[in-house]
Amino acid sequence: MQGKLVTVFGASGFIGRNIVRELAQRGVRVNAVCRDVEKAKFLKPMGVVGQVTPMRADVTDATAIARAVNGASAVINLVGILHQSGRNTFDAVQATAPGVIAKAAKDAGAQAMVQISAIGADANSSSKYARSKAQGEDAVRAAFPEATILRPSIVFGANDSFFNRFAALAQISPVLPLIGGGETKFQPVYVDNVADAVIAALESPAAQGQTYELGGPTVYSFKALMEMVLQETNRKAKLVSLPFWAASIQAGVMELLPSPMLTRDQVELLKSDNVVATDAKTLADLGVKATPVEVIVPTYLDKFRPGGRYSTGRQPA
Repeated sequence: MQGKLVTVFGASGFIGRNIVRELAQRGVRVNAVCRDVEKAKFLKPMGVVGQVTPMRADVTDATAIARAVNGASAVINLVGILHQSGRNTFDAVQATAPGVIAKAAKDAGAQAMVQISAIGADANSSSKYARSKAQGEDAVRAAFPEATILRPSIVFGANDSFFNRFAALAQISPVLPLIGGGETKFQPVYVDNVADAVIAALESPAAQGQTYELGGPTVYSFKALMEMVLQETNRKAKLVSLPFWAASIQAGVMELLPSPMLTRDQVELLKSDNVVATDAKTLADLGVKATPVEVIVPTYLDKFRPGGRYSTGRQPA
């Protein structure tokens, strides 16, 4: 891959920045596509001068997408949203845009594409998020049949929005809610493992046209993950069961906020387990060894402990 051009949509995000780093280390030239070029300048030092180029492109703009993929040998799409806001709807960002990107990649002569979807993507799901992810997969397959689709479970790492968010909440709240009793199962996957899977998918001809589900070595209940957060941060918040119906009402109020911590659609997602299917191709099929949560999470949640970096209420950027 050395010397080739790869376009990464969503390059400045949590997963994207790790993929850009891995590509740069392999001598790949990267078009790092994002919404805010100024905020993405931190990506440039990941490579030598001129190797990583932040580019602005709206994934709802077909012309901008075509410009971003011009000359690329491979395209990676990571763009996704957890809640809808204005023009950023599930339909526009997760159902329609992937197909537009895939078509542009095919028209530009790209030899490979990786689409980051999610475990639970299902056209028949009660969740708009899950349905849009499935529609996006179908659109990619229709435009770029050789594309590799990766479906991760919850992705964790130093800048994640899962463990960090609940650790921050445990600092200021006497309780942590266990939606649906905290019984929903998850299989958290390390962000570096996801990045390695993307690289493997680009480099392996056998991965073309395949779908892989990415999970860590252990399945946890939501309650077990909250207990881990409390243990690693040395916090004493009480775990309180919250029925799905009550969580939906609460989420309906939170949706009025600019960046809601919970939405009714997310409550629907929590009604189904988020684990790798027994018959799915996995990280192992891509030659990637899964990293346990217990190895990584303690290295970044300690800052939330009493006396830690964020013990006075300052939250991570």
